[in-house]
Amino acid sequence: MSAAGWHPDPEGRNEYRYWDGNVWTEHVSNGGTQSVSPLGSAPPADSGAAAASGGFPAQQQAASGGLTTQPAVGGDPWAGLSGDLVDGTFSEVEGIGPQKQNSKLLRVRIAEPFMAKQGSMVAYQGNVDFQYSGGGAAKFLKKAVTGEGLSLMGVSGQGDVFLADTGKHVHILKINNGGLSVNGNAVLAFSSSLDWNVERVKGGSIVAGGLFNTTLRGTGWVAITTDGEPVVLNPGEAATFADANALIAWSLGLQTSIKSSFTAGSLIGRGSGEAFQVAFQGAGFVIVQPSEGPQIPTA
Repeated sequence: MSAAGWHPDPEGRNEYRYWDGNVWTEHVSNGGTQSVSPLGSAPPADSGAAAASGGFPAQQQAASGGLTTQPAVGGDPWAGLSGDLVDGTFSEVEGIGPQKQNSKLLRVRIAEPFMAKQGSMVAYQGNVDFQYSGGGAAKFLKKAVTGEGLSLMGVSGQGDVFLADTGKHVHILKINNGGLSVNGNAVLAFSSSLDWNVERVKGGSIVAGGLFNTTLRGTGWVAITTDGEPVVLNPGEAATFADANALIAWSLGLQTSIKSSFTAGSLIGRGSGEAFQVAFQGAGFVIVQPSEGPQIPTA
């Protein structure tokens, strides 16, 4: 017996049929497309030759009289392969604009130019152009002074772009004539129709921890990332406090202030003797991730 593989259909009704090492199967291939065609009751057209070769066509006999392994079907890259990686489970999702390919991968089918985090592109298909975007001198200066800001690239053209950020979870928000305050490090991509700027968190200052955030205003979409599945809190239900390092985004209508815990710095949050939390009041939402960022080694 020969090893399993694709071979000319012994019945002659298809180009190739799959031999599993013991019997002919119902799997066939024609013109590079696989399908199912059960064996008929009629004997194979070359049954005599197949019988002499243990069930294979005579042309598969080697010059020495043994059997040779049939190569994969020409023009069919999936021939002889099976499993979730090739059965369509992970095929590209459909849809115009931003779509979640999966929980950690964003796919954008370009309908209009958009902005993306530098270094976030993992793959693309089509005629796509990437250009550096610094945001202007004023935003560059704010980023240098505050440490908050976006390192962006403009994306345009025709095709699909896949974006990710170190395996973090991806979330898509639609903004309709509204706004959002978001940690710049959490911004993966957003439509170029949105205006963005670096603004100080109300109630905070450089002295009180340098709490600055990126604001997005207008109409469009934004994709943000979280290190793990987030929780969305409603400050309208109760006074809400979030560790500045775990805080991802919040609606602009909320009132903010800074709360400092001097005596419990080692117990609340992840500080080095002094912890800051952002306090929220009003109607809106606060997005918090289950992580406070990379751990800082202590002496």
